[in-house]
Amino acid sequence: MTLRFASIGSGSKGNCLVAEVGATRVLLDCGLSPRETERRLARIGLAPADISGILITHEHDDHAGQAYPFAAQHRLAVWLTHGTQAALADSGKVPGDVQTRTIHGRDAFAIGDLEIRPYTVPHDAREPVQFVFSDGASRLGVLTDIGASTAHVEATLSCCDALVLECNHDHDMLWAGDYPKWLKERISGPFGHLSNAAAENLLAALDRSRLKHVLAAHLSQQNNRPELAREALARAMACAVDWIGLSTQEEGFAWRELR
Repeated sequence: MTLRFASIGSGSKGNCLVAEVGATRVLLDCGLSPRETERRLARIGLAPADISGILITHEHDDHAGQAYPFAAQHRLAVWLTHGTQAALADSGKVPGDVQTRTIHGRDAFAIGDLEIRPYTVPHDAREPVQFVFSDGASRLGVLTDIGASTAHVEATLSCCDALVLECNHDHDMLWAGDYPKWLKERISGPFGHLSNAAAENLLAALDRSRLKHVLAAHLSQQNNRPELAREALARAMACAVDWIGLSTQEEGFAWRELR
């Protein structure tokens, strides 16, 4: 069996990535409306009935805001940390009859044929995690919301075969822009989001010897440009800029496969 993955949207207006091994397909985050999620899944050849469950990284609306409605509509289980579930409940997003599975930040588990390892990250959420997916041979690392790298993050993402990595903002664009000072400080702070330069440094710190796919993700539409993000990651990889992939808000990215 082969691990493949695609994104149907990446950015502050809604995030959702699909990871697949065999007949097992999970959504990583669900920040788009159920109707829009269905429409975009169809674009990559999937229907809701093809989905095995939903994983949630943290409670922010662009990642978790539509997870329970989509899960309830299609009778799917949701996997999330205790802190994320509590934060969603506190905000009034109660799962109702949705089946929830509590995960722990450093304990691996499986959904069908897909091996999943959560890992903890610094971000301004209750108990945020990110994930590494595997078919037993190849590994896909996903890191979309983090304020600063850690030794644990770098150890977890080293030796992956594919990496989807946040490049949220260009530092100069953010600070020259119209956002209020408090928001600029939050975004660029240790529990906010990675700049292009920070993403470049994180990537450079990894063991990159197995990487076959690197995609820049979660780009700010106000404070970044795709070419800046791709150039930063290309420097870390010492590769051509066009080798670096891009996950966009409207299109995500098409299926990629690890053999």
